[in-house]
Amino acid sequence: MPQLSHRVGTFTDSVIRRMTRISDQYGAINLSQGFPDFDPPREMLDALAKIAYNGPHQYSITFGAQNLRQALCAKQSRAIGRTLDPESEIVITCGSTESMMCAMMTICNPGDKVMVFSPFYENYGTDTILSGAEPIYIPLVPPEYSFDLSLIEKGFREGAKAIIICNPSNPCGKVFTREELTAIGKLAVKYDGFIVTDEVYEHIVFDPWKHVCTSGLPGMFDHTITCNSLSKTFSITGWRLGYLIGPADVVDAARKVHDFLTVGAAAPLQEAAVTCLNLPQSYYEDLKALYTRKRDYFLSGLDRAGLKHNVPQGTYFVMVDIQDFLDLPQFEGWTDLAFCEWMIKNVGVAAVPGSSFFREPVNNLIRLHFARKESTLDESLKRLAKLNELVKR
Repeated sequence: MPQLSHRVGTFTDSVIRRMTRISDQYGAINLSQGFPDFDPPREMLDALAKIAYNGPHQYSITFGAQNLRQALCAKQSRAIGRTLDPESEIVITCGSTESMMCAMMTICNPGDKVMVFSPFYENYGTDTILSGAEPIYIPLVPPEYSFDLSLIEKGFREGAKAIIICNPSNPCGKVFTREELTAIGKLAVKYDGFIVTDEVYEHIVFDPWKHVCTSGLPGMFDHTITCNSLSKTFSITGWRLGYLIGPADVVDAARKVHDFLTVGAAAPLQEAAVTCLNLPQSYYEDLKALYTRKRDYFLSGLDRAGLKHNVPQGTYFVMVDIQDFLDLPQFEGWTDLAFCEWMIKNVGVAAVPGSSFFREPVNNLIRLHFARKESTLDESLKRLAKLNELVKR
């Protein structure tokens, strides 16, 4: 049999999606893959119902329906304090997954280096490899997930083309401050590099933390490629609608990459999505309040169950420390992956092993999410509360 590409041997399948498959197999509550079990806004569903009969059903413009590009540029122009041009500074993609891959393939040459914070959403390292570049990992140090700025300067000084920043950060829930982003931005300008940001959780940020758009910082638009999505803000992860925003020359190149990757996002879904972008500011305020309640409710339940965890500043993820369990004789020598598989089968709750997010040898953390209805969270917490009883048997 002919040999496969060497690069596909350098990474595994998605551990997150693997946990979902195992969860489905055993009928567990899936707190691994981050999608809600509640509906999108009614306005979007009503619009989609009409579009099902009236169209559009054929290809849209490759780089995105004009009305969707206009609506997104209007929204994001307010966020960054700069008027975006829907004709030259945005491309609609098949989810932020494609927008990140598109960004990497647009800016990277074979042999380039790209800095990635660790822990990281698992796609980032793989996207770097698939684009022919080499990932350089910069530690985010628990419990505050702070970082050493000198390591970022060292990376740029040694030729790194870009740094990827997920803000708020999946999986650890860190929200990067204006001061942190400004400091990184100054280095990107100094060494003529890019900042590639993933801002899909921009509206799920908890007080007193605030989301800051990197591209809106002084002098940073020309050095920033923003990858984003409608998935998390409007609970439509299955619609796969994302977008990439950046300087016109970058977007012009990214549109070519996008065209040959996917041709374009689904036309009926683009049309329906315009509706959600006309929702009032109160929608985003209500979303923040909703997830604040869910976070506080879920974390208090983890506390009652005696489970150690961080307190996320944003996103709907929480990192739980399982070291006390791994220290027990019955789990001696176990990995976090083995523990997660045991949890699915014996506790009925699916989590993601933290080692899939870290470059460092971290084996004591698992990731759960709380983007679920209250009834689902209740049942999850009941099952997790029995964890201590199960390990004592």
